Amino acid sequence: MFDFDIASLKSKVKYDDENWQTNVFLKTNIKSLAFNTVHGSFAKEKILEGTFAVSYAAEKEKIDVKTENLKIGKDAFDIVAFFNLAKGNALFGINIGTTILWEDASNLLSENISSKLNRFNLKEEIDVNCDIKGDFNAEGDPKIVVQAEVKNNELSIPDGLITDCGFKGIFTNNFKPKAGFNDANSAIILTRLSGKYKNIPLTIPQLSINNLDKPLATGIVKSDFDIENLNEENAEKWINFTGGHAAANLKFQFDIVDLYITKPRFIGNVNVQNASFHFIPKNVHAEKINVQLEFTQEALLIKKIAYKHQKNTIFIDGRIDNFLNLYYDAPEKMVVNWNIYCPSIDIRQFLGVLASSQKKKITAKKPSMSNQLRTAIEKCIVDISIKADKITYNKLTATNTKAQIQMIDSRLVIKNGSLQTSGGSINFSSTVSPNGKNYNFTSTAQVNQVDIASFLKSFNNFGVTSFSPGNIRGKLSSNVNITGLINSNGELITNSSHGKLTFNVTQGALLNFEPIMKIGKFAFPFRDVENITFSDLSGNFKLRGEQIDVNQLTISSSVLNMDAQGVYSFGRGTNLALTVPLRNSKDDAQLATKAERDAVRQRGIVLHLLAVDDAGKIKIKWGKKDK
Repeated sequence: MFDFDIASLKSKVKYDDENWQTNVFLKTNIKSLAFNTVHGSFAKEKILEGTFAVSYAAEKEKIDVKTENLKIGKDAFDIVAFFNLAKGNALFGINIGTTILWEDASNLLSENISSKLNRFNLKEEIDVNCDIKGDFNAEGDPKIVVQAEVKNNELSIPDGLITDCGFKGIFTNNFKPKAGFNDANSAIILTRLSGKYKNIPLTIPQLSINNLDKPLATGIVKSDFDIENLNEENAEKWINFTGGHAAANLKFQFDIVDLYITKPRFIGNVNVQNASFHFIPKNVHAEKINVQLEFTQEALLIKKIAYKHQKNTIFIDGRIDNFLNLYYDAPEKMVVNWNIYCPSIDIRQFLGVLASSQKKKITAKKPSMSNQLRTAIEKCIVDISIKADKITYNKLTATNTKAQIQMIDSRLVIKNGSLQTSGGSINFSSTVSPNGKNYNFTSTAQVNQVDIASFLKSFNNFGVTSFSPGNIRGKLSSNVNITGLINSNGELITNSSHGKLTFNVTQGALLNFEPIMKIGKFAFPFRDVENITFSDLSGNFKLRGEQIDVNQLTISSSVLNMDAQGVYSFGRGTNLALTVPLRNSKDDAQLATKAERDAVRQRGIVLHLLAVDDAGKIKIKWGKKDK
């Protein structure tokens, strides 16, 4: 529908038989210049003013039009056009060239096009050429091809701003021939695009955006930049980069929903060198890390990470299967598989990674790359296979350490752990989770033939103050299933342990152990109770914080044999039933078998005593366990 409100029209026609030509001066207000009234009018309510050179060729039955510096609104255009008038031939073509601001150009187009273009903007003028070809006898839009060249410009897009921008661009509404002139068959092709996005330089040799009904963008992006530039994207300041350099070469594909980039997918590689950062939610520092990332259809491969912490270097590689799908749609199902090897490491460093992020109310808004990445980091499952030549934990030093570690929702889960320490070995599994400033832990462990004095020293004697590691020696084997609390330094909080403990000590001795010395002085004043060797020291305990339920404690020693049952307390509440045969057991260890030793164990007079709490001290008196 063409509708023009003409203010002035001047023409003097020159005839040559049936051919003619004229220069037409026209000033008009464009009420409607619509090829499809549903889509709206081009140049609606714009004043058009200029002189047209118009000629008609009778043989071809065609009008040709040419005008230079035609004003439409405030902008000037050079236009060349033709219109066929033959019967059954209503083809036309219009070619428009101009230098114009993006916003002004968009306002000259029909509403279905301008509504999309107005979401973008270019700050400086651009050179544009538009070619329109159609048939007045056909319904729908004509074929439209727009070409533009952009140099040293500033491009605004719904996702941000690209500065120092340059590219050559083509728009067509007939990307696939014979598929029609419509949005679904429209495409935008940008070549030699360069610029800076959030101060990160980008080079895109070619970018194609197909199907403007459901836009899909594909292309290759290259970038080479200092990592500190990423801090500008991090509006919430959850990570701060202080050094490093990155280079990326990626094929990409992403949907454009409501003109925003959605779920970009990459294939290619990113190389990071000497990256240093502070991960604020977990208070983790990293210095001069090198990383190689390789994006494939199946997985994200993480290669050759060398993480330096103080004097230690940790070597890491890993993979995330199905990364491209899970990263956006289900980050809580994303499993990051790490392989870690470290010549030496302090296990307490993992506690910092566990610290709960500071949670704050965030106003709902369009997701950014920054908060999408943070969400994935916080929700994903981390599965670590770790090997260490040397590992320390407080005073414990271990070698040949192996473990499977999972980090799930701020919990640290350790499975199939094994290490060698204190002359023996330990197999263990554990779970650690934040609890305020401390950490809850649950642990199962099998201790095999470790030096008991050295082992107790490693764990600060597990908070026990009634005797020291110097009171005991021998080889300890134990099965432990306990829960408790450790502080931020990785130290066990006194009297926090609950659970079950069984143990036995071989080649053992008790040296100056006060509870036994008190019993010995009471019952056996002439035996050496300060230096006791034993052939059997075993127990079955239930830990209840400050108190221990002694289900069974058996001592077969060079001074006496003793069985204990009841409650032992590190503070108040000790109530132990002791069974003590009076016979001298000094030579029992010489008997060849345990059966022989058990046969003589209860011979002779047997004392039944109680070790009870008396104002915080242990008092020995007569009594049986049922009392």
